[in-house]
Amino acid sequence: YTTVSDKRSDLPEFSIVGYVDEHEFMNYNSDSHLLRPVTQWMEKNEGPEYWDRETQIAKGSEPVYRHNVRTAMSRFNQTGGIHILQSMYGCELRDDGTTGGYYQFGYDGRDFISLDTQRWIYIPTMNEAEITTQRWNSPEVREGERWKNSLENICIPALKRYIEYGREDLERRVPPEVKVWGHRQSDDVTRLQCLAYGFHPRPVEVKWMRNGKDHLPSDEMSPILPHPDGTYQIRVSVEVPTKEADTYSCHVD
Repeated sequence: YTTVSDKRSDLPEFSIVGYVDEHEFMNYNSDSHLLRPVTQWMEKNEGPEYWDRETQIAKGSEPVYRHNVRTAMSRFNQTGGIHILQSMYGCELRDDGTTGGYYQFGYDGRDFISLDTQRWIYIPTMNEAEITTQRWNSPEVREGERWKNSLENICIPALKRYIEYGREDLERRVPPEVKVWGHRQSDDVTRLQCLAYGFHPRPVEVKWMRNGKDHLPSDEMSPILPHPDGTYQIRVSVEVPTKEADTYSCHVD
């Protein structure tokens, strides 16, 4: 969830993006006022009633988050400018069958509040968040207990349902293609490039090795970037002595 304090920014005033693992599967923003499927497996398996219901819930969140960003601004004694309040929650199914969850807030790119999912109380990560966490943790409000129910009894069943919908796509395994090339920077230095692309899922490790055993720290690594077909790519480069009589190889795991 992202809320922007000033309508004059290039961002929607309010937006929601939903993910299963690294796959975006739905989104909403205050320009369209519609919660929409992003993947075919969500569009195929959930009908109009689901999207209408979730759209109404998202619409109801808009005024709440607009109020929250103004409250956060007041905590910092801010009266203008562009400020961003974000929240993120989720649940996970682990390989051993256990489950987990999280809920956290950020303000202007910094951690603001997080939910302690052992004690189910909110923890302020800066002084300006203390008033809010005291109220949420009070016996009258007990906001953490409400989110305990949401993460354990609503999020987990929904996640299981979404995994079943998109299992073929979510569990797809595509090995990377790899291209390696070099460019002489000077008489003494050559820059080696390794491009791994077309792989899925997203996690990958790419490293340069000297003589098959010595790991060379990269001096430049691109982010892992998505392709339109749902696969990913990453580029890793390193500078090595041009005249050194060693062999270099790129290892992708």
